[in-house]
Parts: sequence; structure tokens; C-alpha cells
Amino acid sequence: MKIKRILAALAVALAAGSGDKKIPVGGQAVIEGVLMKGPSLWGLSIRRPDGVIESESWGVKSWTASLPWKLPLIRGVVTMVEMMTTGFRALDKSAKIAVGEEEKITFLEMALTVAAAIGAVVGLFIALPLWLSDLAYNARGLTATGKNIIEGCVRGLVFIAYVAGIGLWGEIRQVFRYHGAEHKTINAYEGGVPMTVENIMNCSRIHPRCGTSFLLIVVAVSIIVFSAAGSGTILWRIGSRVLLLPLVMGISYEIIKGASCAGAAGRFLMWPALSFQFLTTREPDYNQVEVALTSLETALQKRLRPEGETAE
Repeated sequence: MKIKRILAALAVALAAGSGDKKIPVGGQAVIEGVLMKGPSLWGLSIRRPDGVIESESWGVKSWTASLPWKLPLIRGVVTMVEMMTTGFRALDKSAKIAVGEEEKITFLEMALTVAAAIGAVVGLFIALPLWLSDLAYNARGLTATGKNIIEGCVRGLVFIAYVAGIGLWGEIRQVFRYHGAEHKTINAYEGGVPMTVENIMNCSRIHPRCGTSFLLIVVAVSIIVFSAAGSGTILWRIGSRVLLLPLVMGISYEIIKGASCAGAAGRFLMWPALSFQFLTTREPDYNQVEVALTSLETALQKRLRPEGETAE
């Protein structure tokens, strides 16, 4: 089960949301549940094997609340690390509640998981695209610009193939359903829709601040930023891309943040990246939306559903 938890952790990282500018609401999916972030609390709600929803909350202490972490470019990287750290914590709790696991993830297991994730990122999304772009460059005599474009396109295709592949795993499909429930609930809340489960289910499962859209923007921005590293040995180019990755993430975060504040124009410009969420979300059922709504109520510490509608 631990290997499943590790694989689910990587999927959870892809399913991460982000906060709203005026009322900081965001969230992410976990095993049989949803984690929501309110202005001052994290709210976690999990569907237990007996069908009962179990919830808990803890305080939000934003890493980007003070200098220098809240500066543009820096805040994007810090926010990503914060969401992943909190996501692992919520994933550990959800595994215990939903699956009945009593074992805790040790520091060594956490370190190995992080190391494996870094290795996978470097191998799949940096080294492999570099190697394939080199093959195309040598075979077709491409320009340096063409080589960088090929590298970026291969990186994007590898990323899409990875997400599509893990989506075939039953447990990950379930996480993606809760991801859809999270998006629908936040869309309903931000849109002022009466917060009934039926109304929430009619909302879109696509959200402009989703972490999966962020990762596709990272792929596009990397084509430009990595071009500045120039040519050199394969080790130099891999190393330079690893070092430049935080800058790429920071720029991508600012693009997402700016687009989310630009209304319809921002959504139009972001649509290619937003459409990728059709892979990382699935249509949730009534019970999954109910869990997401309960999680949001827990994070906000107030009742959102109309009188007479109760959680099961």
C-alpha cells in the first residue's frame, strides 16, 4: 500500500489548486476526499469505508506571507513547495482514514519519495527531451531555435502521456474524480451559486488556477528560458535546466496569476492549458461532491448549504 500512496502523492501534486485573490480559497484532491484552503484554515474531509464523512482542520501559515518569499517569481516556487508539503500531510491522513492504514510515512520514506520524484522529473522531463531533440537536430540539421522548440514539444508530449498513463490506474481515476468535485465546488462558491450538491454538480470541472494548467505553462515557458542556457555538453544542458527550473516555475506562476485576474480574456488565452484538465479531472458523483462541499465548509468554518440539506 505504501507504493500506492507514493504514486498517489505524485498524482495529488498534479491535482493541486491555488488560492483566490480576494477570498483565498483553493484545494486539492486526496484519497477518498478533498483538502480545501480557506483564509485561516485548511479543511480536510474524507469519506470513510462506512460512508461517514470525517473532517478536521488546522491553521494556515502561508510561507509567502513575508519577505522575501512573497516577491514576484519567488512566490511561485514557494507556493508550489508549500502545496506539495501540505498535500503529503493530507495524503497521509486520508490514507489512514479511507484505507485504514495505521503506518506513518517515516522521514526516510518521505526522503526517498522526494528523491524518486526529482529523479523522475529530471529523467522524463529534462534528460529524455534533450536526448530526443539532439537526435532530431543531428538527423535533420535543425537550427538552435528549432532544436529548442522540439525539446519543448517532446517535454509536453511526455507530460501528457504520463498523466494519461497514470489516469488508467483505478485509484488515480478516483483521485481525479475528487479533483473534479473540488473544482466544481470552488466554481460554485466563487460564482455565487446556491451551495446545494445538485447545483455544484452542474458547475464546470475546469478551473483557471489549477496546478495542471500551471505545469503546461511551465512547458511553454521552458522553451524560452532554456534557450538562454545555450549549447554545451549534455551534462551542462541538464544541469542548467535543473538550475533554471525555479525561474521557469516563478514566471509560469505569474502568468497564471495574471490570467486568473483578467476575466474572460484571461480564460481565452489560457484555454489550451485549461483544456488539459479534462485529463486530470473526472466527473464526480453526488457523494464525492458532498465531501468537497463539507471540506470547504470546514475550511471556512461556516455552513454554506441551505437549511434542510445535510451531509450524510
